[in-house]
Amino acid sequence: MSVTANKPASKVRPATVDETRVVAVLIDRGRLKDADLVRARRVHEENPDDSLLSLLTRLGLASERDVAEASAGVLELPLLSAKDCPETPPAGVHLSLRFLKHFHVVPVGEDDDHVDMLVADPNDVYPVHAVHMATEKAVRVHIGVRSEIDDLIERYYGQGRSAMGTIVENLSEDGSGEDDVEHLRDLASEAPVIRLVNLLMQRAVEARASDIHIEPFENRLKVRYRIDGVLQEVESPPSSSAAAVISRVKIMSKLNIAERRLPQDGRILLRVQGKELDLRVSTVPTAYGESVVMRILDRENVSLDFHALGFTDAFLPRFIKVLSQPHGILLVTGPTGSGKTTTLYTALEKLNTPAVKIITVEDPVEYQIEGVNQIQVKSQIGLDFAGALRSIVRQDPDVIMIGEMRDLETAKIAIQSALTGHLVLSTLHTNNAAGAITRMLDMGVDDYLLCSTINGVLAQRLVRRLDPEVNEKYIALPELVKEHHLEKFTDKRPVELYRPKPSERTLTGYMGRSTIMEFLVTSEPIRRLVMQHADTSMIENLAKEEGMRTMYEDGLVKSLQGFTTIEEVLRVTQET
Repeated sequence: MSVTANKPASKVRPATVDETRVVAVLIDRGRLKDADLVRARRVHEENPDDSLLSLLTRLGLASERDVAEASAGVLELPLLSAKDCPETPPAGVHLSLRFLKHFHVVPVGEDDDHVDMLVADPNDVYPVHAVHMATEKAVRVHIGVRSEIDDLIERYYGQGRSAMGTIVENLSEDGSGEDDVEHLRDLASEAPVIRLVNLLMQRAVEARASDIHIEPFENRLKVRYRIDGVLQEVESPPSSSAAAVISRVKIMSKLNIAERRLPQDGRILLRVQGKELDLRVSTVPTAYGESVVMRILDRENVSLDFHALGFTDAFLPRFIKVLSQPHGILLVTGPTGSGKTTTLYTALEKLNTPAVKIITVEDPVEYQIEGVNQIQVKSQIGLDFAGALRSIVRQDPDVIMIGEMRDLETAKIAIQSALTGHLVLSTLHTNNAAGAITRMLDMGVDDYLLCSTINGVLAQRLVRRLDPEVNEKYIALPELVKEHHLEKFTDKRPVELYRPKPSERTLTGYMGRSTIMEFLVTSEPIRRLVMQHADTSMIENLAKEEGMRTMYEDGLVKSLQGFTTIEEVLRVTQET
């Protein structure tokens, strides 16, 4: 006996008690906003057959996984991941494919008396009753993520295609008009291409990726996600879709799709899986097309808290003391993607009071902070860092934040601002804290001006953080202890380190990233070295004598405390 997807017509179905409880959990966890709930209820009145929870996910107001986890907790039902399901469906359960796809349910097991069903909406009792009638067995309900259930149905009863494979099947294979802008625009506006790009973004958010890389090569289109700082290749569309996919991204970011010879920068504001996302888009021409990188900024999940960033109780007071000085320059240095801007925003959040006027000049403005005047650089109309800085010093600010000191002109205006009573925060691209001073000397800044204005330099890197719930402690090898002098940083004997332990929650054993850092305070002896144009190593050695802990040493301490692994520290500091 098989079941079809015909469901009796219904009137407006009010949210059940359980749905209301799930919604309350989502709001309590910060996974759903009150305003979004009002919107969903309004749509629910116009779509009486849909449950409130399914509408939340369809409208992008809450992620499928968040809804599934909240439902499992409220209903006290097991949450089952698709990867933990059998490779083949139960042989004795025969249900129509149309029924399974319509209700987003799939059988995953059976015995003499029961059928195990994976369901996306446990509050919809109709499919459960229908399966009970069709099989004449009791149904054990397991909650799953809707997209995973759909993939499982395709794997069990379709042609084994993934969600991307199903979309690609409907893609136009006509690549003959790739030089025709109007043809490209038409391709990029087709439903399969839109769904394909949306799927790439959705999967990146689910994987906690910080960047999406779309790279065309001669015979393939490569897609990679940067997850916890490490690039990982994922399922990619066919190479024939490269022009359409890249054009779709360019249309979303309001770039010129006809211009493929020059780099372009743009941004996309969108909502994915219930999250407000800001994607910074960069395109550059390569031998086989345009390479696209999208930096994902999740505004809702940014933690502007020093401890969350990796500042320790021993480290933070020195930094706050320098940050609290009324004038001078505080620099944050490190390579691209090392968290410099987030650290600066956290510092601004600390300084942001009604008594302090703060103005920033950024390219781009990454996060909006209430009470802070933020200026977006627009070089195409002549509004660059230097030009904006010349204007804002007449706005009577107390604190000025400059996104990056890129040239001598910007550095000179920043120094003049510091000399005239302003606190200036900025970033610089150098490998360590001492290197920032020699870098500015190389830019042409006078040594006596540096000595008068630089209060401190913070250098940082991002390391992957061990999952705090699942990790493994082990005794460090004597050779490792001797090589890195680990006994200096802990009183424990034998010396213990930590390593990742993969789990269902995180396949790598790492969860997010944290900073390792060093902070150089410009004391009088260091100022004398600057006046003598001493090299980076001399300045660093003197700072270490005065109590500065290097990034490498800070990383070793955090690896001994279980925040990260020693391998991660060595990967980003390259100390041997």
